[in-house]
Amino acid sequence: MTRIVDLKAYTVAVPLEAPLRHSNGAHWGRFVRTIVEVVGDNGLSGFGEMGGGGASAEAAILALKPYLEGHDPLQLEQMRWKIMNPVGSLYNNRVQLHAALEMASVDLAGKTLGLRACDLLGGALREEVPFASYIFYRYENAETGKGGETYADEIVAHAKALKQQYGFRTHKLKGGHFTPDHDLEVFRALAEAFPEDGLRLDPNSVWSVEEAIRVGQAIEGLNNEYFEDPTWGLEGMRRVRQFVRIPTATNAVVVNFEQLAQCIRHDLVDVILLDTTFWGGLRQAHKAGQVLETFQYGAAVHSSGELGVQLASMLHLGAALPNLSFAADAHYHHLSDDIIIGGKLRYRDGAIAVPEGPGLGVEVDREKLAEYGEHYKRVGGYPYDRDPARPDWYSVFPERRYADPSVKTASLTMPDT
Repeated sequence: MTRIVDLKAYTVAVPLEAPLRHSNGAHWGRFVRTIVEVVGDNGLSGFGEMGGGGASAEAAILALKPYLEGHDPLQLEQMRWKIMNPVGSLYNNRVQLHAALEMASVDLAGKTLGLRACDLLGGALREEVPFASYIFYRYENAETGKGGETYADEIVAHAKALKQQYGFRTHKLKGGHFTPDHDLEVFRALAEAFPEDGLRLDPNSVWSVEEAIRVGQAIEGLNNEYFEDPTWGLEGMRRVRQFVRIPTATNAVVVNFEQLAQCIRHDLVDVILLDTTFWGGLRQAHKAGQVLETFQYGAAVHSSGELGVQLASMLHLGAALPNLSFAADAHYHHLSDDIIIGGKLRYRDGAIAVPEGPGLGVEVDREKLAEYGEHYKRVGGYPYDRDPARPDWYSVFPERRYADPSVKTASLTMPDT
């Protein structure tokens, strides 16, 4: 087996079709991600992707090089303890750093052995993974005129265009940016427009328990798959679940095994959205999925603003989960381009095929990596938890200072849109 001899990191900014608005801020017209490369002594490289990125993320990754030099990339349990020791990592939380490094090691090990990532997890139960549309309120792209969806008719038109282009049969509305009643109006319009399709509403935890109960009861008669993070905290989610007859879901308050144990022990949330970065890696997310299967809880695959490397990890996770009862999330269709050879992975009838090649099954395009690395140097990062149209705003849970839907264009220039 090969040994790791080098570790590299690259930060990129890849443009979005239009800036995305959410309850905790906005994606300012681009996704910033740090791509990790582990180099084996056999000349092969494995790639991983952080759930975020920037200069500080790059530095943090490269600081772990002494931990990995000479490491066998197949020894993933050793890697977990080397990097994610639960006490040692308290001083500099390494969960997402480990996620990217584990992803890259799985990729390298798979390439070396000629095995797919899902085969290293136990094999594939499906060869394609269905996805939901991920519908955001959007600022307008000043250069192209795309985006600007705020009101019910605009969101429905956007969702219809996405369904026509990609074949989605489940529609998820990212709420919480405007008042709960605004979201309720838009969500009902989506239900009317797509009576046979599944629906999800996700306000990113910003409603009070009482608001979440009010909205949840108002949409109980719709074709809901689940009610995602309507309020914050395991206790808040427990209280909502007592009063709302829709399965609840979270990607925010069950993101490690301690929280998962409490969730199952006290029956707090119905469906857990597994993220290959939040949980500390592809293998950790799959392990959590096995626990959920044992106790007959629902599992889904979460999206955290991925490029093609992380998307590939999501596909391999989805392929190997027996209890994948729901279409996966993905921001992916909002991207204008990708950093992998061949361009963006393609949707067919609302699903994406699990890559056939060894490892993650995608190859990083080094020219694209350089191109979007230069783009990052030009445009820089952005404060994810701030809204460019509301410079004095910051989110407080429960939210009270909701955005004004009449403001459809951000008040400052976004240099990449």
